[in-house]
Amino acid sequence: MPLVVVRRIRADEWALARALRLDALRDAAAGIAFLETYERATAEPDEFFQDRAARAAAGDDVAQLVAVDGETWAGSVTVIVQRAGSVDYHGVPVERSRAVVVGVYVRPEHRGDGLIDRLLDSAAQWARDQGFDELSLGVHRDNARAQGAYRRAGFVPSGVTFTGSIGPELEMVRPL
Repeated sequence: MPLVVVRRIRADEWALARALRLDALRDAAAGIAFLETYERATAEPDEFFQDRAARAAAGDDVAQLVAVDGETWAGSVTVIVQRAGSVDYHGVPVERSRAVVVGVYVRPEHRGDGLIDRLLDSAAQWARDQGFDELSLGVHRDNARAQGAYRRAGFVPSGVTFTGSIGPELEMVRPL
């Protein structure tokens, strides 16, 4: 069995990123896990995914990290930097700059094998390298599986709750 490697995506891997994203959006938990829908994603042109991959492959505002098992992408997380004075993906003003984990997905055959921990550790390292001392994420109140994985990876509830487009969420943070 090949060693699973966690690394940042490359811009030319947009089609692989698109395929993994579409698989994630077909997951049974997608309705309480992702802001984007499968229908919306499949309607996007290739250029949308090319641009998304190019931005996530370089620079210090976003990074998509992927777990590669041989030829297969086993999972992915994305870290976005939300700058103070901007508006986040829920339309809420950002008071202080922060690094936020979004788009977390691990294929079912890799769940429970520690891969999510490796992805989140890589996300934490990237955020630390950008000068952040905390990593945050929003998770649906009813997504117990994700909450458990995040707790195991060092995230704790911040006490902040909000209602987003997928319903009631809580913020979790991981000190870096």
